[in-house]
Amino acid sequence: MPKASVKRLIQCNKDQLIDLVLDIEKYPQFVPFCIDSKIYEKKDDKNLITIIADLTIGKGPFKDTYKSDVKFDKNDNSIYVTNLDGPLKHLENKWHFRQENNITEVSFDVDFELKNDFLNILMTKSFQFGLDKIADAFQKRAEDLFNKR
Repeated sequence: MPKASVKRLIQCNKDQLIDLVLDIEKYPQFVPFCIDSKIYEKKDDKNLITIIADLTIGKGPFKDTYKSDVKFDKNDNSIYVTNLDGPLKHLENKWHFRQENNITEVSFDVDFELKNDFLNILMTKSFQFGLDKIADAFQKRAEDLFNKR
């Protein structure tokens, strides 16, 4: 199964970054290979926000949609995502946000497996590169939105 991790220091507060990650419907505007997104359900309880959403990922004629369960734990400043349906046999990713002054350390860990074994082999070879591109996109989006002078 492809696994990868990335950490970034981003100059803005953690609440802004958490809101950016939870704003799933805007992903097609800045996340590489994200063609479409849709939120089906969003619940905001005292200490937990739960979102059920679809992401359509692809390039050219190749695209697929997967449904995920997104949980934001307000006490832990973490977002935990698992798959519900689609081309993934398994998906687990976790975002964690830790702020010091006006700099937030964001860590992002992904562990997934596609239903197609051949595609798993291909993804394993290039997954860290792809994750770095996604992290770059989130960092650039945060800097564009929150660091305007």
